[in-house]
Amino acid sequence: MKKFNIRKVLDGLTAASSSSSSSATAQPGSSRENDVIQESLQSEHFQLCKTVRHGFPYQPSSMAFDPVQKILAVGTQTGALRLFGCAGVECYCQHESGAAVIQLQFLINEGALVSALADDSIHLWNLRQKIPAILHSLKFSRERITYCHLPFQSKWLYIGTERGNIHIVNVESFTLSGYVIMWNKAIELSTKTHPGPVVHISDNPMDEGKLLIGYECGVVVLWDLKCKKADCRYNYDEAIHSVAWHHEGKQFVCSHSDGTLTTWNIRIPAKSAQIITPHGKQPKDGKKPEPCKPILKVEYKTTRAGDPFMVLSGGLSYDTVGRRACLTVMHGKSTTVLEMDYPIVDFLTLCETPYPNDVQEPYAVLVLLEKDLVLIDLGQIGYPIFENPYPLTIHESPVTCCEYFVDCPAELIPALYSVGSRQKRQGYSKKEWPISGGNWGQGTQSYPEIIITGHADGSIKFWDASALMLQVLYKLKTAKVFERARGKEEKANTEIVEEDPFAIQTLSWCPESRMLCVAGVSAHVIVYRFSKQEVTTEVVQLLEVRMQCEFNGGDSPDPGGEQTPTLPTPGASSSPQESEPPTQPSTGSNSSDGPRDNIPCLQVRCSPLKQSPGYQVELVIQLVWVSGEPPQPITSLAINSSYGLVVFGNSNGLAVVDYLQKTLLLNMGTSELYSPSDPYHRQPRSPRRVRQPSGATCDSNDGSNTSEDRCKSPTSGSTSPCNSDDERKQKFIEKVKFKSRRFSKTVANDFAKMSRKISSSSEQKTDLAKEMSKQWRSRTCKKQICCVNEGKAAARTTQKGAVCRTESTPNFYARDYSFTRSRSSSVTSIDRESREAISSFHFCESYPRKNDIVVSPCLLVGTTQGTVMMVALSLPPGGDQRLQQPVGISFCGSMVTLKGGILTMALLDATGALLPPSYEPWYDPNASDEEKEKSRRRRPASPTSSQEGPDPQFAVLCSEKQAKVVAMPSQTRIYKHNITETSFVLRADVVQMAGANCIACFCANGHIMTLSLPSLRPLLDVNYLPLTDMRIARTFCFSNLGQALYLTSPTEIQRITYSQETCDNRQEMLSELFTPVETPEAPNKGFFKGLFGGGAQSLDREDLFGETGAGKASRSLAQHIPGTGGMEGMKGAASGVVGDLARARIALDERGQKLGELEDRTAAMMSSADSFSKHAHDMMLKYKDKKWYQL
Repeated sequence: MKKFNIRKVLDGLTAASSSSSSSATAQPGSSRENDVIQESLQSEHFQLCKTVRHGFPYQPSSMAFDPVQKILAVGTQTGALRLFGCAGVECYCQHESGAAVIQLQFLINEGALVSALADDSIHLWNLRQKIPAILHSLKFSRERITYCHLPFQSKWLYIGTERGNIHIVNVESFTLSGYVIMWNKAIELSTKTHPGPVVHISDNPMDEGKLLIGYECGVVVLWDLKCKKADCRYNYDEAIHSVAWHHEGKQFVCSHSDGTLTTWNIRIPAKSAQIITPHGKQPKDGKKPEPCKPILKVEYKTTRAGDPFMVLSGGLSYDTVGRRACLTVMHGKSTTVLEMDYPIVDFLTLCETPYPNDVQEPYAVLVLLEKDLVLIDLGQIGYPIFENPYPLTIHESPVTCCEYFVDCPAELIPALYSVGSRQKRQGYSKKEWPISGGNWGQGTQSYPEIIITGHADGSIKFWDASALMLQVLYKLKTAKVFERARGKEEKANTEIVEEDPFAIQTLSWCPESRMLCVAGVSAHVIVYRFSKQEVTTEVVQLLEVRMQCEFNGGDSPDPGGEQTPTLPTPGASSSPQESEPPTQPSTGSNSSDGPRDNIPCLQVRCSPLKQSPGYQVELVIQLVWVSGEPPQPITSLAINSSYGLVVFGNSNGLAVVDYLQKTLLLNMGTSELYSPSDPYHRQPRSPRRVRQPSGATCDSNDGSNTSEDRCKSPTSGSTSPCNSDDERKQKFIEKVKFKSRRFSKTVANDFAKMSRKISSSSEQKTDLAKEMSKQWRSRTCKKQICCVNEGKAAARTTQKGAVCRTESTPNFYARDYSFTRSRSSSVTSIDRESREAISSFHFCESYPRKNDIVVSPCLLVGTTQGTVMMVALSLPPGGDQRLQQPVGISFCGSMVTLKGGILTMALLDATGALLPPSYEPWYDPNASDEEKEKSRRRRPASPTSSQEGPDPQFAVLCSEKQAKVVAMPSQTRIYKHNITETSFVLRADVVQMAGANCIACFCANGHIMTLSLPSLRPLLDVNYLPLTDMRIARTFCFSNLGQALYLTSPTEIQRITYSQETCDNRQEMLSELFTPVETPEAPNKGFFKGLFGGGAQSLDREDLFGETGAGKASRSLAQHIPGTGGMEGMKGAASGVVGDLARARIALDERGQKLGELEDRTAAMMSSADSFSKHAHDMMLKYKDKKWYQL
C-alpha cells in the first residue's frame, strides 16, 4: 500500500492559494525525498521592507543645516528628504505627493524640520524618532508659496507667496494666524505695478519687531510688525535674488540680476551705501560696469578678528562662455573664485553661533551641487575642501552592473581597505568633518557585507556595506590595461562602442580566493589576482578569441533534420566552398578593400604596466571581429579558482579559458553543445519573408544595425529607421536580445522586455505566432570549433611590442555571416529567440552523466531557450603537472529544459544543504615560493566516494518562468513550480536564509517571491516595485541572510530586506538623528548696551500673532492635514519626552554645579571677612590707649 503524505497536500494547497498561475508539482514516486529533507523555512521567516538608502540625493533642490544638532537636510525634485549626520548616520524620507522640495527650515535644536513643496504645501517632520514622520501638514489653495522664514527660537513661520503677501503659521499647531502682510500695504501707494513674488523674508538681528521683505522687482521693505506699517522702502532698478544682514542689524546686502551687490543702511533708504560688481570690468572713464550674470545668492558673515566674509554664487561675466559654475569668496581685499564640477543648487555658510545678532565667525561653506556635496574650509589658506565621509560617489561614473555579497570572509574588508587607503587624494583640510550629529544604531548584525559596482568608465568599486552603512574600500580602473584611442585608425576599431568602450557589463568574483573576472561591452574579459605588493608587468598576457556563427542559405522545412555538428579536422575544410583560414597576423585586417577581420575592439597597451597593490591583471581575453561583424557582447561569465578556469558565453556560443596556462580550451557554438540524439536540440528557424510581386523585400538578415546596438555602451541606446510597418516590426523583433541576468543596454531592448508580458498574455498573439511559425524557414547554424586534443583549441602565440598575444586558430570560416533573430515555435508565443545564447554558468562537483557513481568537476550551462546542459571537466593533478597538462572537456548533452531563459543554477546535497563551488584559498602571487606553497592548497572538494542512495544530489534550476529541482545523477525532475505566466523573472538567486536555503525572485511586474528548497513551496509573494526603469532590472540582486539591493536612481542604492528577523530589529539598527544638546548661551548685551538700550529688541509674537491679538485666518486659504505618524509618532513623542527629561537633567546638573561654585565663593568671602575683622580688631587694640599726638 502506498504511503499517504499529508505534507504534500498542504504544500499543494499553499501553492494554489498563493497564485492561480503558479503550480508546484512533484514527480510520482518521489515522496522519499520530501520525507528525508525536513524544510525549516516557513512563511513566518519572511517580511519585506526597506532598510536604508545610500548615495547622493538624486536631483537635489534645497538644503538646510541645524548648527546645534549638526544635522544636514537635503530636499530633491522628487519630494525626497535625505538627512545626514556623522559618518554612518543617514536617513531617507519621502513626501507622498512627490512634489519638489523648494525650501527647508530646521527648528534649531528642537528635533523638527519644516519642508515647503512646489505643490504649495508645508509639512512638519518629527526627527526625534529613528524613522521621521510628518506631524502636521498645511495645504494652501489660493496662493503659491515662494519663500519661508523661521526665526531662531520662534514658533511663528513666515510664508511669502507669489502674490506678494506674507502669511504666518504657528508651527506647534500648524494653524494660520490672522495677521497678514498684504503687498499693497507694503509698497508705496504711488507704485502702479505689482512688486512680484516675495523672494526674501528675514527679521532684523537686533530688532525682532522689524521684518525685511524682498520683492522680485527690486523693492525691499522694512516692515514694523507692531505698528503694521512699512518703516522704510529701498528701491533698485534690477531684480533681487537674495538678501543678507550684517549681524548688528544696521546694514544689509542685496544681490541682483545684473551681477551687482548693493549695500544699504537701514536709516538711509534713499540711496544705497555701496554698489559693486564683483566680476564686472571697471571702465576707465568711470562709467557703470558691464552687466554680468545674476548673483543668485549672497551671504554676509562677520568675524571678531578680521574682515567680514561675503560669499556669493553666480555673477560671472557674460564673456566667460563655457566656464563652469563658481563660488566667490570675498574676504577683505581678496576675492577668490572657486570652480565647481557641477552647477550650484544652493550653499550655506556654517558659523560658530546660531544667534543672528552675534558675531558669526564662519568656518566653512557647504555647497550643494547637482551631483556632489562640497564643504570648503574658510579657516585655512587656499580654502581646501573637507574629505567627505558619506558614500556620495556611487554615480562618479554611471553604474552599469552591481553585485552584493553577504557574510564574506572576515579578512576581506581589512585587506581591501588597506590597499584602498593608498588611493585617497591628498590636500584635504586637516579639520574634522563638521556635520557630526546623530548616533549610530545599536544593531546586532555583525557579518561583513560587500557591494561591488561596475561603471561606464571601466572602473569597479568595492564598498563595505556592513551594519547598514556604506564606505568605499577600493577602486579598480580596468581601462588602464588598454590604450587610449588617439588617431583615426585606432578610433575606428572602437567606433561601435565609442561612447563608453570600457563599460563593465558583468563580473564574477570569488571572495574566498579573491579572484575577479570582469567582462566589458567591447567584448573583453579581464582576469585579476589580488596582491598586497606592487609589481610592474612588462608583458600583458593577451588571448584573442574568434567566435562566429555561420548560416546556410538553403531552406530546411524539416525542423527535425540533421543536427550533427561538423567537427573539422586540421587541414580540411567543412565544405568544398569553404577555404582554409588565411595565415594573417594577429592584428587582423582593417583595410578599405575588405571587411574588418581578426581585430579586437580595444588595443591592449604595449608599454609596461605599473600595478599598485590590490587587483592586478592576470590575463586579458578579447573577442575579435569576424569578416566585418563585430563580436557579440558577453552575456554570462564565471570563474573558478580551484579549477583555474574562466568560462564566458554570448549569442554565438561559449569559450573556456585556462587562465593558469593562458590557453583557450574550448570555443564552441551553442548548437554544437547538443548531442545528435538530444531531445532538447532546437534548430534555429527564421521567419520567411512574403515576397512582394514588385520584388521589393526587406532584408531581415542584415545584422549590421543589431550588431552595433549589441556592442554599444549600457548607457546609450539607438534605434534604426524603418521604411515600413513590416520592416519596423521585423527590426523590433531582431533587437530583442537574450534574456539573462544582465539585461540589454539599448532602449529598443527595454521596450521589448516590457512588451513581452503583453504578448504572452494574449491568446490572439499566440495563435498569430503559431501561424507565422508555419511560414518560417530555417537555416543551419554552424560555429567554429577549435578542436585539438579531444576538444582543446590550438593556440598561436605571437609577440608584438610588450603584449603576449595568443590567438585561437579557427579551422574554417563562414561564407555568410548575416543572421536573423527569430523565435522558436516550441514556446507559446513569438517572443523566443532563435539565436540561442548562453545565459548562465555554474561550476560544481556532480555527476556528469546518468548513472554515474562518482562526482567529478562539472560545468552547468544554461541558455536563453531554457536548456540546461552538463559539461564534464577532467583536471590534471596539481603542482607543476597542472601547468603542463591540458584540461579535458567532454559534453554530456542536455539535462533538462525549462520555460524561459535560465537565470540561476545551484546544487544541494541529500540533506538539502547548499554545495558551493570549490575554491582555492587566497595566496599572494608576488610572495615567496614558500609562502605560496604554504597557502596554496586547493579546498577539498565534495567527497568522491560512491553515492548513498539512488540520488544523493539535487540540481536547482530557475528560469524566467519556472523553477525545477532535478535529482542527480538520475536527472529526473522531482519538483516544478511555475513562477509566473503573465510576466517574467528579472533576477533569481539561490540564497541562504535562517540556516536553510531558498530561491529569491524579482519579477518584471514588481513581485518579489521566495520558494523553499527543495519542494519549491511559495513562502513570500509581495507586490513591491513595478519595473519602471531598466536600471532596476540591471542592478537588482539578492544575497544571503535576507538582504537585497538595487539602484533606485542614477545616484542612489536602495537596500531592502526580506527577512522577518531583520525587519524586527530594524528599529534598533537604524541611526538616531536627534541627540539632547544644550543650546549655546545668548550673546551678552554688555553694560553700556544694556544701560542705553543698544542691544537686541525682543518681541512678544504670541500677543501679536495669536488668535486674541490677530484673530482667525480665513479657512479657505489653507487646509490643515494631520500627520500620519501613527505609532512612530507616539514613539517619537516618547523619545521627545525622554529628550526633554535629559535636557532638564543636564540643566539641573549645571545649576547644581553653579550653586556649588557659588557656595565655594561665598565661603571664601566669609573667610576673607573673618580675617579682615580679626586684623581690624588687632589694630583697634593696638591704638586704643594712645592719644592722637602719640600716633
